[in-house]
Amino acid sequence: MARALVVGAGLTGGVCAALLGRETPRPAHLTVWEEAAAPGGRMCTACSPLAPGSTVDLGAQYITRSPQRAGPHARFYDELVALGLLEPLTSPIEGMVVKEGECNFVAPQGVSSIIKHYLKESGADVCFGHRVTRVDLRDDRWEVSTETGRPERFDLVVLTMPAPRILQLQGDVANCRTYLLHMDTVSFWRQG
Repeated sequence: MARALVVGAGLTGGVCAALLGRETPRPAHLTVWEEAAAPGGRMCTACSPLAPGSTVDLGAQYITRSPQRAGPHARFYDELVALGLLEPLTSPIEGMVVKEGECNFVAPQGVSSIIKHYLKESGADVCFGHRVTRVDLRDDRWEVSTETGRPERFDLVVLTMPAPRILQLQGDVANCRTYLLHMDTVSFWRQG
């Protein structure tokens, strides 16, 4: 596989890029395109324009590891705790219901720090301001178009944006089979 593109620089896109970067053999060229100006997607850390030291996590203020995810995903949590990107949640949150076997974590540097970690680990070229509008199959490669710029061709395209955005895409992508991973909303599009 020569060129791979991950569309979306949220948590799912960051983890997916990191996993592709760990593959042997890894893609010769790995790229991440994000339509926003910064990583995070629906889980980002926002800074106050009036007080830059004041931040708030949007989308997820804490992360829950359920007993079902403890086994197969434990290495992700353990890695993030070891790096200081996650730590156990020790303060009570009003109205929070903790089920038996669950463990809750917070990101002391903000949830965006987790996404930035995975993007950096992936070694991918990360480009912001790239809103994908069209995905077409051309000569056994995926031609991906954005609102601005020339279309580019890739051997593998991974779409991690929310489903409503995927459904808005134009081109051959509508005629392809979708492979759902055991991760929230990752969709692999391959020739079907």
